[in-house]
Amino acid sequence: MFHLFTRPSKASTLLSKVVRTREKLARLSDEKLKQQGRRAVSLAEVVAATAVVSARVLGLAMFDVQIRAAVALAQGHVVEMATGEGKTLAAVPAIAWYARAGEGVHVLTANDYLAGRDAEWMRVVYDWMGLSVASVHRTMTADERRAAYRADVTYATATEVGFDYLRDGLALHTTELVHRPFASAVIDEVDSILIDEARIPLVIAGGASDSVALAAGADRLVRTFTEGTDFTIEQNGRSVQLAPAGAAKVEAAFHCGNLYDTDQQALLGAIHDALHAHRLLARDVDYLVSDDAVWSVDELKGRIVADRRWPAELQTALEFKERVRLKQQGRILGSISIENLVALYPRVCGMTGTATTQASEFREMYALEVVRIPTRLPVARIDQPDEVFPTRHAKDAAIVDEIARVHATGRPVLVGTATVEESEQLSRRLGFVPHHVLNARNEAAEAGIISRAGECGGVTISTNMAGRGVDIQLGAGVAELGGLHVIGTNRHDSRRIDDQLRGRAGRQGDPGSSRFFVSQEDRLIATAAEGGERLTADQAQRRAEGRSLDIRIFLRKYESILEAQRRSVRERREAVLTGGSPIASESERLVTLATIDDLWSDYLEAVRELRAGTIWTSLGGRNPLTVFLAEVHGMFAEFERTIPREVATRLASGAADSLAALGRGATWTYLTTDEPFGSMTERLLKGPIGLGLLLTTNM
Repeated sequence: MFHLFTRPSKASTLLSKVVRTREKLARLSDEKLKQQGRRAVSLAEVVAATAVVSARVLGLAMFDVQIRAAVALAQGHVVEMATGEGKTLAAVPAIAWYARAGEGVHVLTANDYLAGRDAEWMRVVYDWMGLSVASVHRTMTADERRAAYRADVTYATATEVGFDYLRDGLALHTTELVHRPFASAVIDEVDSILIDEARIPLVIAGGASDSVALAAGADRLVRTFTEGTDFTIEQNGRSVQLAPAGAAKVEAAFHCGNLYDTDQQALLGAIHDALHAHRLLARDVDYLVSDDAVWSVDELKGRIVADRRWPAELQTALEFKERVRLKQQGRILGSISIENLVALYPRVCGMTGTATTQASEFREMYALEVVRIPTRLPVARIDQPDEVFPTRHAKDAAIVDEIARVHATGRPVLVGTATVEESEQLSRRLGFVPHHVLNARNEAAEAGIISRAGECGGVTISTNMAGRGVDIQLGAGVAELGGLHVIGTNRHDSRRIDDQLRGRAGRQGDPGSSRFFVSQEDRLIATAAEGGERLTADQAQRRAEGRSLDIRIFLRKYESILEAQRRSVRERREAVLTGGSPIASESERLVTLATIDDLWSDYLEAVRELRAGTIWTSLGGRNPLTVFLAEVHGMFAEFERTIPREVATRLASGAADSLAALGRGATWTYLTTDEPFGSMTERLLKGPIGLGLLLTTNM
């Protein structure tokens, strides 16, 4: 359950109390201020004391807009606060308020660097308030993680918190646990985590997988396929469909009989994954190849995501496509989406520079209200109208001219591109203008590149700027020239991402400007248009946002039953782990835990295979979601019936006499881009079943 919120009228009254209390506390000595801060009981007292402490020990006086943001966060809202307005500091009073309960607060940040930086930066404030603080990063040991989560305030990424949660779900002894019960989460870049990344599953795996041989054969065969004859690609470029001629080639090559028979689901999936890898995923756009490995690129942040993989068989198909070293896949032992991870917190709030455009979604999907905080100074940035061109070639030429024109005036230019490939193509066309490129290939140089991006005459080409966590400071004399000029080479599927790029200019009342360049051949417009119609970028964006919301609603309906089952299994397992259920001996307890884990992994694999086969029922006009849910209900009931039988069998066979055999060996964690129905999701929503699925499915 997400926290419900205080009405705006009460917020205004509370803000007045904070201001009055802050004035009184500012007159106290250091020692008395510490005493008052640690004794503070009401929200107004905690926020006011934290604000006074931050001014005294950091030299950072909190502006009224930051106080307003802190109050809104403490009341459980999503706060929209423009880039450069001081979100990191504004969150501290709210974090202190939640921490007073002694149950721990997780501050979920965009990356490990920001988690460590913000924890150290604000440590002295928390110390004065009598609160301990720590951060979590990916290289920490279990003991270090356990200590970090015992702090009053823990800064970490959502993925690290989630991976630790999954590892806890495999513990055989309570001493192995690193988490304590979840209490409060304060989420930085909340739109990224709860909207853009909400569906990303976090996975823990172990053991070995036997899918490599099929993937190798599928890769060899698919390389010979011809588009239009053996397969087709839907107009939006997101779905590939095997044609009858292609299916016949598979049947002949593998001597498998009817490819669509139930016992050929694994082969059919391997062929589909190979087609997806070869025809829908592009090198230097969706992924990079480096150090004999395939690396996923976050399309919203333009960064390599070291821990992210595609679903196991698709990852293997990509590795065969690029002829690189195969990653060990193994069996999935547990999984949870970021959305469902965040839902484990009884209290949630968040902040971002861009939330208003998704206010209705925050309200409907999460019961979170968006509060927009005005800027401290009026925004002086000029957002110019889009430049629209009939072709991409004409647009590209105009972008180069625009960069050269503004550069000649001495103003710094920031160019936001959509992909690594696009940033490097633009760099080659711009060879006559000195510039820097910031993309997933050179993230190590990010801090230095951004630090110079606001200097006179600077030109920076970057993939998407979301979640960078660093402001661009104007160099000497740049404000007088007009400030930073931002160029967007595309409109993104979401208006928020465009707004994040625009927001890099005009921070804290600085002058600046922005302009986006659009062509009718851009993917956004081309995929949104139907029947040859001409759309503006705004119209195309609204359609894309609506389509994305439909998909998220669809996937939530699918996943809700699996999440309910996962929680049921987790509760059953925790009762055994802690001795809260009647099992008679330590040996039986350990055997029961191992049995639950093994059977749950088997269940997840069975569900994956069912899902892979269920999508094809849509070809026969059946509702795949209805088929899937009916099957899953029965499968889970059988899973629950099997646990006590299997425990008894293992105990009778002497498994308890060899407790070392209960260990599952090495495990590893990763993110995936899985969708329950793969690339078929949009097709299901558009097809004869259509959005009726959203309305008729009973969960």
